[in-house]
Amino acid sequence: MVSMLIPGLPLLAVLVALVVGWRPAMPWAGVAADGAVAVIGFALALHDIHGSVPSGAGGNLRVDSLSAFMVIVIGLVSMLASWGSVRYLRYEVSTERCTPGQAQQYAVLIQLFVTTMLLAVLAANIGILWVAVEATTITTTFLVGHRRTRGALEASWKYIVLCSVGIGIAFLGTVLVYLAATHAGGHSLHALEWTWLSTHAHALNPAVMRLAMGLLVLGYGTKVGLVPMHSWLPDAHSQSPAPVSALMSGVLLSVAFYALLRFKVIAVLCLGETYPRELFVALALLSLGLASLLLLTQRDLKRALAYSSTEHMGLLALGAAAGGPLAISGVLLHILGHGLAKGVLFLASGEMVIADGSSDVDDARGLLARRPALGGAVGLGLAALLGFPPFSLFVSELTMMRGEMANHMAWAVGLSLVALAIAFAGLTTLGRRLLFGSPPGQAPSQRTPLLVMAPLVAGLGLCAAIGVFTWPFDEILRAAAKLVTS
Repeated sequence: MVSMLIPGLPLLAVLVALVVGWRPAMPWAGVAADGAVAVIGFALALHDIHGSVPSGAGGNLRVDSLSAFMVIVIGLVSMLASWGSVRYLRYEVSTERCTPGQAQQYAVLIQLFVTTMLLAVLAANIGILWVAVEATTITTTFLVGHRRTRGALEASWKYIVLCSVGIGIAFLGTVLVYLAATHAGGHSLHALEWTWLSTHAHALNPAVMRLAMGLLVLGYGTKVGLVPMHSWLPDAHSQSPAPVSALMSGVLLSVAFYALLRFKVIAVLCLGETYPRELFVALALLSLGLASLLLLTQRDLKRALAYSSTEHMGLLALGAAAGGPLAISGVLLHILGHGLAKGVLFLASGEMVIADGSSDVDDARGLLARRPALGGAVGLGLAALLGFPPFSLFVSELTMMRGEMANHMAWAVGLSLVALAIAFAGLTTLGRRLLFGSPPGQAPSQRTPLLVMAPLVAGLGLCAAIGVFTWPFDEILRAAAKLVTS
């Protein structure tokens, strides 16, 4: 069964890491496994291009156009992160910052992390989805604290406490959905299945579903990084190894947002458009406003990227609030573009930490003069994140705004543009100081290793190519958006 094969690929890389132990070439197994996941996701998305009956329907896992698209996102960003992990682990072991055993543990955990995210997007019912998202919290807690410094341990504790609270709230929402389903005639596990819930949404108790949706948005919104449960992001992202930060920001947040998209379909069919839209708009504007203001004060690249994640999740929530095929297509394209751009920038920040000992702008300023290749990648990554053409985020943000305007949300678009302008000022100021500031001391120009530049160039090139060429993503996005707007 294809839906079982997909999460099996990163588990195969886990087996390789356990059997082989630490070897400099061992992390490449993860790169190969994650690349294969992306290829299979692409093949499945093209096969199911018209949103046909999900493959594997009736079991615990299934594949449809939306989940196949998310598999592509997870596979591509995970491949970049695993590629960056090759450099990270070699450096850590060679400098004795971690033991070979700890490097092996990291390789196992990062592929288990990928596996849990795949299980979340492939889950056929809301119970397995909740378990898979909770499993991502467990695996990433150890990854956040991998460096075992005081700051990393504090960040890992803050992460697990806040996310566990959020997932606990989501569990209450899940129980309420199950309660409403059983009262509507659902039996046993069938009452947890996405297909059954969507088909019988009109029969669910509106009062119960109203409370359930509020809890689900707040609970899963914690993992998405939406305000007010966003405060774990800057600490976790700044203290995690760079490839882990790339995975968390690039795909973990989007996997949790995928859950909200699925639940929104059921809520709209049961309650109508108004209540779910109000929830999403409120959290979207709060997230955009607070994140953009906080970006003005940041002096550390990784912390700035964390707040930028909250900003971009706010944009996704606003697009989801609008609904409609156009806005949802933009949301999905933004998920992919954001994952690639954040993956590149976090991996680049990891190389800055290796070279300068910090991702603080004052410690790494003049990057373009000292390390032209790395500085160029950071500059282009920031341009992609800010929505400059030809990168795909320009297309996705424009598409989302068009969809929002078409659904009579001009006032929300206006507020979001103000927040984007503030965020633009904050990130460009940080980027200018980092790239063009006076180098500290007499730091000589250095060459950036090919092993570092290869994933950065690949991620930027793919992000630009998606922004320029539409095929085959236009058809995939339309088919996936149809499932969320039907």
